[in-house]
Amino acid sequence: VCCGRPRKPAARRVKLFQQTRRQSMIALYPLRFHPIYKEYMWGGRRFGPILGRDLAPDKIYAESWEIADHPQGRSTVAAGPLRGESLSDLIAGRGPAILGRHGPMPRFPLLLKYLDAQAPLSLQVHPDDRLAAEMGLSDPGKTEAWFVLDAQPGSLLWAGLAEPIDRATVEKALLRGEIERLLHRVEPSPGDCLLIPAGTVHALGAGLLVAEIQQMSDNTFRLSDWDRVGPDGKARQLHLEQGLRAIDYGRGPIEPTRGRPAGRPGVTRLAECDQFVLELWQLEEEGQIGGSGGCVIVTVVEGQIEIEGDVVPPLRLGETILLPACCGPLRISPLGAAAARFLAAQLP
Repeated sequence: VCCGRPRKPAARRVKLFQQTRRQSMIALYPLRFHPIYKEYMWGGRRFGPILGRDLAPDKIYAESWEIADHPQGRSTVAAGPLRGESLSDLIAGRGPAILGRHGPMPRFPLLLKYLDAQAPLSLQVHPDDRLAAEMGLSDPGKTEAWFVLDAQPGSLLWAGLAEPIDRATVEKALLRGEIERLLHRVEPSPGDCLLIPAGTVHALGAGLLVAEIQQMSDNTFRLSDWDRVGPDGKARQLHLEQGLRAIDYGRGPIEPTRGRPAGRPGVTRLAECDQFVLELWQLEEEGQIGGSGGCVIVTVVEGQIEIEGDVVPPLRLGETILLPACCGPLRISPLGAAAARFLAAQLP
């Protein structure tokens, strides 16, 4: 006690205890969250016509954070008995039940979001876990994967160096505004997936709508902004020194993939690394999902699905749900005559 009032850490502990006690009285179930929208200069309006979102008429939407536990955006439960609870508080109070064999963790480790690029994103690179720690950054490294939902004719992205190269050559090209000639350029199609490991130079081009799974990190070093200016009329800040330190100069081109069979009918393994596993499910009849001892993030990319325990079914195109580990295997089925497709992301 200080000046007759509890110190903030003690008050925080009391609040957490009360929340945990309340939460513990409610059985966990598949959790939907309110999307967190980000308005950046490169965004557009396709979350409306393609994902069925109700958008304000006067805004540009660049990102929709579907599941996040980060200071820049913390998801809150949208439906059911836990409505209004933050993912942060749920992880603090019931982390082992949600994360299963991967818990406990200080926060939820993955971020799933949609991106609508109506203009090119900056050329950027993310540090890996080791470098992020060396730099004293509050977030871990950032490995990510993109799944392309829509690509306007002629849309491009840049993924990796055209060939392994040395730092001096990259630095010189950046300073001269000639970096694009050193990059691997891809013209993607809907259904393509690209795994972007930390240390990879990359950028989404104009005309792409993608789903992204990534580490829960906002560590981004901007290498080039294509000589444009921000909304304030000034050039946006670059992070050349940090970025040059983060680049993996031995990594060459990153190619798009359609994945490989995952060992069960209708399931394709799109991306796999030490941070996450991403699969594409083609669902034509009732099946099961979950039950492997960890949680699963599901987001629909075609059609509609019903998941056992979902309090507001069905799960439609562009909607996302978190299946806590403690729920075990759950029944899942397509809605209607047509097959449905969804992405399933989980920890390895």
